[in-house]
Amino acid sequence: MFEHISSDTTASGLSWILYHLSRHPEYQERCRQEVRELLKDREPIEIEWDDLAKLPFLTMCIKESLRLHPPVPAITRRCTQDMVLPDGRVIPKGVSCHISIIGIHHNPTVWPDPEVYDPFRFDPENSKERSPLAFIPFSAGPRNCIGQTFATAEMKVVLALTLLRFRVLPDRIEPRRKPEMVMRAEGGLWLRLESLGANPQ
Repeated sequence: MFEHISSDTTASGLSWILYHLSRHPEYQERCRQEVRELLKDREPIEIEWDDLAKLPFLTMCIKESLRLHPPVPAITRRCTQDMVLPDGRVIPKGVSCHISIIGIHHNPTVWPDPEVYDPFRFDPENSKERSPLAFIPFSAGPRNCIGQTFATAEMKVVLALTLLRFRVLPDRIEPRRKPEMVMRAEGGLWLRLESLGANPQ
């Protein structure tokens, strides 16, 4: 069950990232150029673990897509102690709380124009004053996703190799979110791929 959910969430994340890049060709091209620069004079197959930290703009694009379309839209947690809210009300120990990750990620007091895809929200300069709990695509605390590092690395590799070989183009139909256990699109998320040729470098 865990392996199935893990694969589904990574696939959901990748699908929505490619969707957003298809809608923003200027960001897509910047990601492509970043990957090309990283891998110049090397074969793409030679992407290594240390390379993944050298793709800052691609990482910003991934994070902004995970903000807009978190692979797991909501989670449930049981309080292990009484929690006092800012208005003084108390959530008693033992109560189960439904936490809307998608709601947190679309909170306009934290994210101005929350429906706008803007990777620069995650520029280090723009993130300094933001609470780390404003962005929790993998949950947070001791029960966060144990596979988040692997999932993020997997997404970076797949995206890098895809963008080197293809231009991703949007479909005519705008997808509608279908938040279930895993974030999906009603009727599927359709994109078109245009080959960049045998030697995309």
